[in-house]
Amino acid sequence: MLILVTGGSASGKSEFAENKAAGFGGVKIYLAAMKPFGKSAAERIEKHRRNRAGKGFETAERFTDIGGAKVSGTVLLEDLGNVIANEMFSGDTKINGDTETELLAEKIFNDILTLYKSCENLIIVSDNVFEDGCGYGAETEKYIELAGRLNIMTASSADEVWEVVCGTAERIK
Repeated sequence: MLILVTGGSASGKSEFAENKAAGFGGVKIYLAAMKPFGKSAAERIEKHRRNRAGKGFETAERFTDIGGAKVSGTVLLEDLGNVIANEMFSGDTKINGDTETELLAEKIFNDILTLYKSCENLIIVSDNVFEDGCGYGAETEKYIELAGRLNIMTASSADEVWEVVCGTAERIK
C-alpha cells in the first residue's frame, strides 16, 4: 500500500503517519531524510526519535537517491520535503528552468516507485508549503513547484492520501 500524508508544519502529520505504520505488522523502517546540518536540525531529529520510541521502528538514513535504500516491510519516509531539498542542493543538480525541474521531479518520483517496489507498504510524509501566498526567491519558488509536482504525482499513484490539520486527519483519497 502506498500512502501519502500531507499537512502544515507541526500539524501532527508525522505522528499520524507513525501510528498508521505501527498498525501494519512485520518490519517497520523509519527512512529519515533530514540531514543533521545544525543545532535546530539535530533537535528536530531527536524529537522525532523520542516520538517514535517504543513503536517498533528501525531507523535508516537516506538523504538522496531514496530508490537505492535497502529496505523491506513497512517504510515510513520522513519526509519528501527533505528529499527534495537534498536533491536540489546536492551540488550535482542545477535547476535553472522548467526542464530541469521536470527532470528532477521525474527522478525523485522514479526513486519513490523503486522504493515502493522494495517494501510492502510505503508511507510518505510531505509538507504543505503551498498556502502562505508570500513571494520568495527563485530557488525557493523552484522548491515549492517541485514539491507540488511530486505531491500530485505521488497522490495519483497512492492508495490513500491523508491531510492532517491541527492533529486531525482527513482522508482525501
